[in-house]
Amino acid sequence: MKKIINFFKLLFNFFDRHLIMPVTRLIFKISKKISVPNKRFETWLSKPTTLLFLSLFISIMIFIVVDQKIITFSSQSAEVFKDQKVNVIYNEEQYVVEGLPETVDVTLIGSKADLYIAKQSSNSGVTVDLTGLTPGTHKVNIEYDQGLSGIEYSVNPSVATVIIYEKVSDTKELTYDIINTDKLDNTLIVNGVKLSVDKVTIRGAQYKIDQVATVKALIDVNELSDKSAGTKELNDVNLKAYDSHGNVVDVEFVPSKISAQVDLSSPSKKVPLNFVPKGTLKAGKAIGGYSFSENEITLYGDSETLSSINSLDVEVDISDLTSDSSFNVEINKPSGVKSMSFNYITVSLKITDSSSDPVRFNIPLTGMNVGEGLIAQPIDNDNGFITVEVQGASSVLSSIDESDITVYVDLSGLTEGTYTRKVIVKGSNPLAIYIAKRTEATVTISKKK
Repeated sequence: MKKIINFFKLLFNFFDRHLIMPVTRLIFKISKKISVPNKRFETWLSKPTTLLFLSLFISIMIFIVVDQKIITFSSQSAEVFKDQKVNVIYNEEQYVVEGLPETVDVTLIGSKADLYIAKQSSNSGVTVDLTGLTPGTHKVNIEYDQGLSGIEYSVNPSVATVIIYEKVSDTKELTYDIINTDKLDNTLIVNGVKLSVDKVTIRGAQYKIDQVATVKALIDVNELSDKSAGTKELNDVNLKAYDSHGNVVDVEFVPSKISAQVDLSSPSKKVPLNFVPKGTLKAGKAIGGYSFSENEITLYGDSETLSSINSLDVEVDISDLTSDSSFNVEINKPSGVKSMSFNYITVSLKITDSSSDPVRFNIPLTGMNVGEGLIAQPIDNDNGFITVEVQGASSVLSSIDESDITVYVDLSGLTEGTYTRKVIVKGSNPLAIYIAKRTEATVTISKKK
């Protein structure tokens, strides 16, 4: 009860200080200016109830003046609402509409209070009503809907030229493109995709339908929740229509999105590593042996690529070596291989003295890459044999025989006739040096009999 009494005291003090006392002073000043004071009038005005009701009357009058805007207390303001979405009313199942802007700018003019209310209102918006319009070209007004009568507005642009088309449909075969494969682990590949449908219906204006050359499902592997090997389900796959130049054509799809099963696999193949020396050792030196930190490497990629790879070469620069050495060598990744089990290998070389007594072999010359239906025969005084000198460490030379050496000339692309070609010699032991005593050989190419 005490709190209520204190509240009313505070309320009375407020009105007494801000309303009753100022009004009393005003009446007192007016009465002083009256030449013949009226005692009864003064007595009436001096009563507290009179002052209270008079103050209340004045307050009500001020409220009415402000509320009815008899006196304008605030100036007009303007505010621009940018990028307001344009809502279009038309039969979407029957027609296609082109030419309307997606957004417009709306300028509102009014009091700050009205502008604030307009900003908070959910009933306002930009609308274009195309109901009743037939296919063809039309000029339409873009209007702003708002429920406040005190607001003026302007829309930019306020007029649009629209083209209305009949909506037609067609059925297209559905293929797919796989995107974001670089987001997969390097050991994984997409082994196959199965779409939930093989045909889709496209809908739109006739001229757009005529442009469509292909429809594709975009298989985004980055959207897979589980990127491990196995068959994964991918939902809400986006569809795209393309013209013959690869440009996207804006049409509707039925269904608008599909699902797909994506088969992820990790094909691999283990292959041996081959030592391939590059360069020339110091004179009188030879490679007595070598060792790798790893003798095999696992390759990851598609099965077709892996089937064509049976080994990998490890190239080591031996230039000017005079003593045992070790190298950390990078392995060149073959084209088409996605990943390897390692990228570097340690190669240890044993350097020894070269044998002063090289071995020699007479190796028959062969023609490689001879055209179909043709044969090649050497023309020389040695009956088609080439002398090959093999240099290296004594321990290496003792293990080499004729079967380790191949001598040939490359006859790729040649037809019937006589040709002089470079002699190429290869040996199976990479620690030895093979030198053909003739650098060129003459062969004749003729048809098979």
